Amino acid sequence: MDIWHVALIIAGGFAGGVMNALAGGGTFFSFPALLAAGIAPVSANATNAVALWPASLSTAWALRRELRILPLHSYLLPLAGAALIGGLGGGLLLLLTSDQLFYRLIPWLLLLATLLFTFSKSLARLVASQRTREESPHLGPVGFLSQLLVSLYGGFFGAGMGIMMIASLAIAGRTQVVEINAIKSLLSSVIYSIATLTFIVAGAVHWPALLIMLTGTIAGGYCGGRLARRLPDAWLRALVILIGWSLSLFYFYKVYG
Repeated sequence: MDIWHVALIIAGGFAGGVMNALAGGGTFFSFPALLAAGIAPVSANATNAVALWPASLSTAWALRRELRILPLHSYLLPLAGAALIGGLGGGLLLLLTSDQLFYRLIPWLLLLATLLFTFSKSLARLVASQRTREESPHLGPVGFLSQLLVSLYGGFFGAGMGIMMIASLAIAGRTQVVEINAIKSLLSSVIYSIATLTFIVAGAVHWPALLIMLTGTIAGGYCGGRLARRLPDAWLRALVILIGWSLSLFYFYKVYG
């Protein structure tokens, strides 16, 4: 990699770290930066997932207190099992996908993530609408299956996974937003952990790019935390949505045009 590729990866990681700290959607910045730096599509996706892994662990640790009131054996462990199986399956599916095929899937994956982010407010209202439903201390088959599918997607690509998880937990009967966010953080850490281990063992991670990107994501996360109190959320969300749609259209043109 030359100096311009290094600068591009740092910039993409920094922007991704800032946006994840402020409004989410950091993958829209970090993943395309790796592609533009010449990293092969499958390796770029694996490297991007590993770069996001430390943040998922720290977020889950920060919200651990909200998880203590939830049933462990009848709810959290089965959910974590679904996340583990799905994350492993998605990671293996990515490794079995050729760079050529994954490259052709990129526009569709970005479009899906953009749609999820664009309509995340509607999904948030869906969460709020579930508050009248009675919560069950046990995980039902619908909840397990929906989490398994979300985790499969998360292990394969990951962008927009958090929004999908919020919706699946609400549909499965969770009613408290704080609990949903805590569960989402725990399950995301499980998915990223097993996917990261899978990618490392398989040798799919581009280590120089990963180390370069981590400097950007760490710095971006810190700066994003400092800016969180100053910038309007609506502006940030609009920026992520604009970037998401622009990248989706760009890659549709680049791949199929």
